[in-house]
Amino acid sequence: MMKYLLKNGRIVSGTGVKKADLLIEDEKISEVGENLKAENAEVIDVDGKLLFPGFIDGHTHFDLEVAGTVTADDFETGTRAAVLGGTTLVIDYASQDKGGHTLKEGLEKWHKKADGKCSCDYSFHMSVVEWNEETENEIQDMIDQGITSFKLYMTYPAMMVNDGDLYKILKKLGECDCFAGVHCENAGVIDALISQAKKEGRLGPENHPLVRPDSLEAEAVHRLLVIAKEAGAPVMVVHLTNRKAYEEVLRAREQGQTVYAETCPQYLLLEDSVYSKPDFQGAVYVCAPPIRKKEDQDCLWEALSRETIQTVATDQCSFTLEQKALGKDDFTKIPGGLPGVQTRGTLLYTYGVRTGRITVEQMCKLLSENAAKLYGVYPRKGALLPGSDADIVVFDPEKESVISARTHAYNTDNNPFEGFPLHGGIDKVFLRGCLTVEDGKMKKEKQGIFIARGLSSSPD
Repeated sequence: MMKYLLKNGRIVSGTGVKKADLLIEDEKISEVGENLKAENAEVIDVDGKLLFPGFIDGHTHFDLEVAGTVTADDFETGTRAAVLGGTTLVIDYASQDKGGHTLKEGLEKWHKKADGKCSCDYSFHMSVVEWNEETENEIQDMIDQGITSFKLYMTYPAMMVNDGDLYKILKKLGECDCFAGVHCENAGVIDALISQAKKEGRLGPENHPLVRPDSLEAEAVHRLLVIAKEAGAPVMVVHLTNRKAYEEVLRAREQGQTVYAETCPQYLLLEDSVYSKPDFQGAVYVCAPPIRKKEDQDCLWEALSRETIQTVATDQCSFTLEQKALGKDDFTKIPGGLPGVQTRGTLLYTYGVRTGRITVEQMCKLLSENAAKLYGVYPRKGALLPGSDADIVVFDPEKESVISARTHAYNTDNNPFEGFPLHGGIDKVFLRGCLTVEDGKMKKEKQGIFIARGLSSSPD
């Protein structure tokens, strides 16, 4: 393993930015300080660059079966795009299958998908889709194997649990000092709105946000939080999209509940008018919950600035135009999801830090530090401290580029952020001390390992 001395960088943490040198030895950061010297180290001058802890994406879906197809990006192509974007750890969603299948079978299935293929480190949340005595007994087994966070769905027939089981699962997880991230939408009313749209012959992608309105996300968030309160358990609302749902989170916190929240770049930067693009282009943006309105974007940015939303993940779930065309005659058959792992950091810097909506320290919290704490890997990950893994993003604040499907690393022919200018780019990425990305290009692939995680600690 090479020994590297990064000189003159500006090291970013959640509490400040300081000019210092950083020494990498044997996969770890061994020293941080001024005027460091080290024998036999390769010296890299990073003057003018920002050094972030490797970004953590706590919400990805690689190699996932959706709507009769499989995501365009598997763990090989998906993690390559992730590390090119500065993400050194992804936490994907493994899942139990309905019909008497175990959590253990779900975990084995996801290990087969990922092991040996990843260019960044990886871990899994476990989606619980069926609750019985055997599943309950498996929760501790999962924790023992380093799977310390879980996923629950309040929509999608193949995944959703009823309110009674939701209560039982949250209660059990709370007793084990764990929490679940929950997809909050009111499935029953959405189904009724879909039936109505079809009866009226409304079958194009512009109907997608109309059958999944913000009020039905907010209602599900409210119901989740009432149930979580009854269960005495912490909970996370994943991919939060709108003001109404956000206000439910704030109300529950005011009553003393522990509620974490995550949002995604598509909800910060896109508006629901994208669904009305001509020639079926609106299908590119179909995801659930849908993209919302400008006032919802503004609310989410304000929440990031107030630190009332803890993380920005991607909900990466990519498809080609040909796959999206499965719903050409019926918008409910469009596979839902967008790519995002390659540009999350550069978008947040360009449209958040440079515009003054958030600080560079808050960017560090949203992309690295908070996720590391919430998902039980801090300070091994999410920090540039002696003893931490040498996961380092060397970020060039002046590099300019434009997002394009012609140049991105996803296995897709479309990009929801097509044409977005970026001011700030990824120069180098170290993954546990290995120089994996240099000058924005892959240098070493498939260096990622599975990360068994500990229990959550609360972000500051």
